[in-house]
Amino acid sequence: MTIRKKLLAALALSTLGLVSFRAASDNERYFEIAKNLDIFATLFKEVNTYYVDEITPAKLVKTGIDAMLRSLDPYTNYIPEDDIEDFRTMTTGQYGGIGASVAKRNGKAVVTSTLEGYPAQKAGLLPGDEILDINGVVVDKKSNSDIGKLLKGQANSTVKLLVTRYGQEKPVQIDIALDKIHLDNVPYTGMISGDVGYFQLGGFTVDAGKEVRTAVTKLKEQGAKKIVFDIRDNPGGLLNEAVNISNLFIDKGLDVVSTKGKVTEWNKTYKALDVPLDTQIPIAIITSNRSASASEIVSGVLQDYDRAVLVGERTFGKGLVQATRPLSYNSQLKVTTAKYYIPSGRCIQEIDYAHRAEDGTLGKFPDSLRTAFKTTAGRTVYDGGGVAPDIEVQDREIADITRILLQKNYLFDYATRFRAEHPTIAPARQFKLTDADYQKFVGYLQGKNISYSTDAEKALTDLSKKVKEEKHYDDVKLELEAVRKKITVNKANDLQRFKPEIKELLEQEIVSRYYFEKGRTEAGFDDDPNIIAAVAVLNDPNRYAALLKPTGQAASARKSAGTK
Repeated sequence: MTIRKKLLAALALSTLGLVSFRAASDNERYFEIAKNLDIFATLFKEVNTYYVDEITPAKLVKTGIDAMLRSLDPYTNYIPEDDIEDFRTMTTGQYGGIGASVAKRNGKAVVTSTLEGYPAQKAGLLPGDEILDINGVVVDKKSNSDIGKLLKGQANSTVKLLVTRYGQEKPVQIDIALDKIHLDNVPYTGMISGDVGYFQLGGFTVDAGKEVRTAVTKLKEQGAKKIVFDIRDNPGGLLNEAVNISNLFIDKGLDVVSTKGKVTEWNKTYKALDVPLDTQIPIAIITSNRSASASEIVSGVLQDYDRAVLVGERTFGKGLVQATRPLSYNSQLKVTTAKYYIPSGRCIQEIDYAHRAEDGTLGKFPDSLRTAFKTTAGRTVYDGGGVAPDIEVQDREIADITRILLQKNYLFDYATRFRAEHPTIAPARQFKLTDADYQKFVGYLQGKNISYSTDAEKALTDLSKKVKEEKHYDDVKLELEAVRKKITVNKANDLQRFKPEIKELLEQEIVSRYYFEKGRTEAGFDDDPNIIAAVAVLNDPNRYAALLKPTGQAASARKSAGTK
């Protein structure tokens, strides 16, 4: 036998052995699956037969499924038939309803917002209205989910709401014809000032790419020569829409994102297949630590191609792709199938769900293990933990008094009162509360519960406890009491000391009652530090260009930039 034939024979034997081993391995795996499913079925049968109290089979099985999937990652979920409609709403942005948000507050069902141009707003329903019943069904003991279902249904059907309203003595009935509600992916488009245009991207449902194209085209027609692209708090959505949006700003043929998973046949590289809308207009993308998934693809792609300057915070760090799989009885499984990689080659997944500590806790990607990658222009960027901005803007910490006013809905309730007493106000961008107006708000708070503990008070309490344990309290008692009194006096002045930030939020809440969410957005233009920073870099061409060069001192070139 020749050497060549010996090698071929050896290779054939080794290949046969590999196939046999693979087949044996698969058989063992299938046996393990069948074995454990049989154990689960027999266990469930025994529990159902002998457990002391009656159980609901569907509920018990769902609990088991949910617990099993929770051990994998938060994005792999079981969707029973009853929840399919809600899942479709998340992916399509459409549902049959009235176009209003309702939340339970202190046992009351309160309208928190209405969508401009949709049935609730057209019928006269107002934020602050309390819903007593829906089609004769009293809702005081209903959950938010139950109320949501009562307000949804087939288009052209009617719901009858009995509501109470500030300033009216008796409840009123409002009849609302349901319609198909479409939640816009781009809820706001407009000019900030001069030649700077601005748009928000709130989701990645069907046609998000078309909506962004329309928004940018509209802004350019209005004279925009620079764009602020606000993607803050966008949780992501459809992968193909992230590709479509990226394609608007980069050349045809370029790679956008690659997916890699266990099923290699599903691995794919998505490219920019269409002629772009604009590859030159300067763009500043605003990100937050709640910008996730598809949001990170878009911001990461435009950063990797040096196509935009990123402003704000490091993004969430979700580099996982999900697909839906049909199950029996019209249920579905949303399952994580791959990780995605943006053009520089980096994956921005932060949490390692495959490796848990013994106590079940998860670890984040440590700075020491982040790998450096290069953008097209040669800038350094890093993997493992979101997309870092080029210009960091830390989210402002609000004061304790402001947090309490928000939590107890005092700003919301005062805006309801203000709207009832003032039929009209100035346009959103011009509206400002006078000092006299603010003092009326302070007067409204008299008698309200706005007690809270500041960080200083908590620290002082801890210190007092510690010195008492160490038997030194009598030595420092007078000093501690003096500090406590000073803190108390300072707290009493908090409504005046933090007047600018409280007044700003109150103005935005009031404006939203007249001009809806678009008005709230415009009212914040001159106070939002992220927008101010984005406009500043766009209006400084030299700085903008420098940030996109390899020598640019961008936050994204630091491993720990913005680490959460």
